[in-house]
Amino acid sequence: MNEHEPSGSKAGQPIVEIPEPVTESGGPGEMPVPQELVEEPTGTKAPERPKYGPGSGPRHPGMAAPVEKSLNFVPSLKRLLGHLAPQRVVIVFSILLAVAGIVLNVVGPRILGWATDVIFTGVIGKQLPAGASKGQVVEGLRAQGQDTFADMVQRLDIIPGVGIDFGRLSQILLLALALYVGSSLLLWLQGYLLNEAVQRSIFSMRNEVQHKINRLPLSYFDKSPRGELLSRVTNDIDNIAQALQQTLSQLLTALLTVVGVVIMMFIVSPLLALIALVTIPVSVLVTALIGKRAQKQFVAQWRTTGELNSHIEEAFTGQSLVKVFGRRREVEQVFTERNSGLYESSFRAQFISGMIMPTMMFIGNLNYVVIAVVGGLRVASGTMNLGDVQAFIQYTRMFTQPLTQVASMANLLQSGVASAERVFEVLDAPEHAPDATGSLNPVRGEVDFERVTFSYDPVKPLITGLDLHVQPGQTVAVVGPTGAGKTTLVNLIMRFYELDAGRIRLDGVDVASVPRATLRSQIGMVLQDTWLFHGTIRENIAYGRPDAIPAEIQAAAEATYVDRFVHSLPDGYDTVIDEEGSNISAGEKQLVTIARAFLADPALLILDEATSSVDTRTEVLVQHAMAALRSDRTSFVIAHRLSTIRDADVILVMENGSIVEQGDHAELLQARGAYWSLYNAQFSAAIEDDEELSEPVGASATAGGPPRRRS
Repeated sequence: MNEHEPSGSKAGQPIVEIPEPVTESGGPGEMPVPQELVEEPTGTKAPERPKYGPGSGPRHPGMAAPVEKSLNFVPSLKRLLGHLAPQRVVIVFSILLAVAGIVLNVVGPRILGWATDVIFTGVIGKQLPAGASKGQVVEGLRAQGQDTFADMVQRLDIIPGVGIDFGRLSQILLLALALYVGSSLLLWLQGYLLNEAVQRSIFSMRNEVQHKINRLPLSYFDKSPRGELLSRVTNDIDNIAQALQQTLSQLLTALLTVVGVVIMMFIVSPLLALIALVTIPVSVLVTALIGKRAQKQFVAQWRTTGELNSHIEEAFTGQSLVKVFGRRREVEQVFTERNSGLYESSFRAQFISGMIMPTMMFIGNLNYVVIAVVGGLRVASGTMNLGDVQAFIQYTRMFTQPLTQVASMANLLQSGVASAERVFEVLDAPEHAPDATGSLNPVRGEVDFERVTFSYDPVKPLITGLDLHVQPGQTVAVVGPTGAGKTTLVNLIMRFYELDAGRIRLDGVDVASVPRATLRSQIGMVLQDTWLFHGTIRENIAYGRPDAIPAEIQAAAEATYVDRFVHSLPDGYDTVIDEEGSNISAGEKQLVTIARAFLADPALLILDEATSSVDTRTEVLVQHAMAALRSDRTSFVIAHRLSTIRDADVILVMENGSIVEQGDHAELLQARGAYWSLYNAQFSAAIEDDEELSEPVGASATAGGPPRRRS
């Protein structure tokens, strides 16, 4: 069975193709409605293996959620940042641009302080007597007892009687404008480059997750609800992208701004700089205390998001069954409980983390007041220029603002790291065994099971020491009660699962010694649970052989009677099937899957209740087509309706993972064993029903009892 990308995907939308869980029939199928919501209709095919592993899958309302391990923030953050390593050149260049931009930005207030000094000295100088020297003015002020004002005048670069020097002022302002424009351009370019690096890294992470999913064993999907997995590879990765995009650029500029501002603070006034730095340990302590409490809530938020998505996906997929069995209230109850849990965890996470920013602003405002008071006193005493105090106040704002930004970004970063850990859990999941490097010649179809042992759960053995030999070209029917291991048998041939012991040979070659893709390219599979992707009927038929020409596709469709209903559709073979295949019937979907296998022309064919959804007349026609398809190739046919496998060369009767009988139809009936019991039970029940339908309505009443009803 060839593995190819579906060509009917929606244009412009990224696809993360997730292998569907294999049902009893062994292939991709719809996610079942939880057993607590619906009952299984009588006569349907139940899974032979657990749909969900222990501790996973749907839970009853009120049942406790699984315990989520605490987020190990620092290692997870380091690993997340490690995904940016391939973009290190772009990141280093963006850091250099950020450094240059921040340097220009932090120098700006000092330049503006010079402009303030020019204005201030001009205003003061205009008020002083013209013609006098600066020393004479200072002596006169001291003689008048204005020592503080005299100290201030002595410190200023002032010329008595001369006003504002607008020439120098304009030069300073133009210099400041050039610094700020240059800083803005550099930081804009830095943000552009860093954003490109982040998006490329997220692109790479999505690819990594996609490739990882293709390497995961089918057992992983058995134990992981599909909605939960979808939440990890869509919502969580989107949240990581948002967190990195919004935090990295701002975090880089914020930290560089803090460093640059601190340096400029010490240049302007070491005393005021020490006062300002007192806020750093206070800010760090507050952020750590609040962030620690918020982190647990973010982990809970994304866990409950996955649980809610899983429930919604299950309930929506099985909406018809929910309505049929009248379980709408139970579905709504589970939804309400999980939605309420998500609301509570999200509210707590956002509220607690949201306390960081106002707390930081409060600390910053206190710092601003202290610096303003101390700076004013130093100007009045003549130990500082007014422009230096103004610059320092600006630096105070520039100092507290990035600290506040860092604190406000803490919730985004925590949320992103929480999502990253969930994605890392997928990336760290055990993979199936590496592909072997052996080769497989064109298959004749000889299959040997040699002491094969397998179980889904180690404590519950399913198949133990199974031996089986199938000759090339034989049609092998596998029958038995639900849970006997029929589908498991063919899944092991496909290497959907690895054996616990023993080996399976195909034409004498151990299937474990060849690459999976090579093995599956020789095998065709038609499942009871049909799977069609969003695309045209033509594309769905050609899924296993994309290079097929239109004439070959139509020939396969005609051979499998797809052509009969296609012409009744508006666009014929170009009719687009939606994601659920709801615009064609279940029987028509199954015919499309049969046509797909017919076109692929495999050497080994597996049919798992391949005609269960078609009507009786079509089934007869399809049986003829399948007989032609099975000719000259080995076929495994899993069937519950024993009338469909009378012509099989060998019939295997399985019970509890073992073959209890084998032979052809006549031999097994003559043996009057397990097959005879199954056959007799199936057809005697049909005869009983016919007799009940033909019995007169009053017959039972005249016999002294109530009329009988069909069971």
